[in-house]
Parts: sequence; C-alpha cells; structure tokens
Amino acid sequence: MTSEFVQPVSGPSRRTVVAAVGAAGLAAALTACGSDDGASDSSTEQGAAGGGATTESGGGSSPGAGGAALAKTADIPEGSGKVFSDEKVVVSQPAAGDFKAFSTICTHQNCPMTDLKEDTLSCACHGSQFSVLDGSVKKGPATQPLAAKQISVSGDSITLA
Repeated sequence: MTSEFVQPVSGPSRRTVVAAVGAAGLAAALTACGSDDGASDSSTEQGAAGGGATTESGGGSSPGAGGAALAKTADIPEGSGKVFSDEKVVVSQPAAGDFKAFSTICTHQNCPMTDLKEDTLSCACHGSQFSVLDGSVKKGPATQPLAAKQISVSGDSITLA
C-alpha cells in the first residue's frame, strides 16, 4: 500500500482576509469623508489647513463674480463668529477686520454643526469641538481641522465666493 501525502490547498489566511476587508473599508470611508456634493472645485477646499481661507478684495464687486452675500462685517463679532446653516459655513473674525470662513460639517463623521458658543463650534453627534477662529480641532474624536471656505470682503459686505 502506498500512502499518498496530499497537501491541503491553502487560501489566504484569516488575518489576510480581515486586513484586506479593513483596507477596503478604510479606503471607502476616506473617500466618503473627503468628498462633498461634487459642486465645488476641489482646489478651493485643499487650503483648509493653511489658514488662507479668505479672499479680501478692496475693489468693486462684479455681478456673478462671487456667491451669495452672507452678512455685514458688523454682524460678525470679533473673537467669535456666526453660523450660516443654509450655506453650511461659519464666518469668524479672529482679529478686528480679519475674516475667515470654515465648513460647519464635522470632519469626524460629516455631521452638520450649528452649536456655536464664543469661539467654539461643537458637534452634537459625537462631541468634537472646533475653533471658529482657525478651524483647528479643540476636542476629539475629530482629528482633522474644518475645511476652509472662500469668502470675499468688500466694504462692509461678506460674500461667499
């Protein structure tokens, strides 16, 4: 009698399968977190961490050159800001005459935020907190700053670019 040794057919290990599924899930989550409604130019969203959130123009305004008028400069308190829920943006005034704008969509899990107290925008979903003065994370679980938004300041009018 001959005994044949048959090697079992080996597939990927459980660890390999779990790692692959995890990597695919992470890629999908990062893609979802990094996207918006697709209507905006991604180059305007990329400058979020650099703080260059605003475009100030001293010249006249051209019809059709910008977006919707948000507020008057006097409406934005110095050292704080104002949330514009419909536009999903918060406009702040870190120092007199310096205006910045950031998305009000939490970078943790894309929850809309409207709870602004002094200079802190809070997310009701998981408790993340952000500075409206520079978009930075004050308290997690979020780890990424708020996305900067482009605004124009002309005279006493603030316009979403």
